[in-house]
Amino acid sequence: MTYFDLIVFDWDGTLMDSTGMIAASVQAAARDLGIAPPSLDQARQIIGLGLDDALRQALPDLPASRYAELAERYRFHYLARDHELLLFDGVHELLAELSAAGYRLGIATGKSRHGLDRALSGSGLGKHFHATRCADECPSKPHPQMLDELMAEFGVSPATTLMIGDTTHDLHMARNAGVTGVAVAYGAHLKSMLEAEAPAFCADDVRALQAWLRTNA
Repeated sequence: MTYFDLIVFDWDGTLMDSTGMIAASVQAAARDLGIAPPSLDQARQIIGLGLDDALRQALPDLPASRYAELAERYRFHYLARDHELLLFDGVHELLAELSAAGYRLGIATGKSRHGLDRALSGSGLGKHFHATRCADECPSKPHPQMLDELMAEFGVSPATTLMIGDTTHDLHMARNAGVTGVAVAYGAHLKSMLEAEAPAFCADDVRALQAWLRTNA
């Protein structure tokens, strides 16, 4: 039995193992501007937000006039190494199985459109996704617009939509859109933080997520 018509994934920290590089790039950008960087834990907390919101939350005391410079330095450091990034083990198999089963698959991400298109092309995953939304097209998570637009595009209801992500931002967005949220505990936010949001499931790895989806999706 199929319970969900649309399954929406976050990207960074859910499908791609990129949270460490994102956090390190935020820290390096701060150092370039001659300011004290956020701690690694602080930098990981903002992953999943759109870049502007993320940088303002990571460094709230920075003068507003300097955020554009900070964003430029972040992009420099991230793009210098994004070719090194890998998908989590099992992601190819998971998406191939869901595609073969006929699910509509989407992405709702804090990445820019250019960044997501580059990641989809480089990873070879683009063929699996029917629609995607990015943070430069919609308000940043936890605003529900990304999910609302994806549901409207496919004509599906919140009751038959599932959101999967590695941060509380993803779970809050799911709640705001009225859809079921599932967490993965191998990304940016701690398992204890994710479980406090009462997701339908919290997966320790991609294989556990795949097994849960076989039974519950």
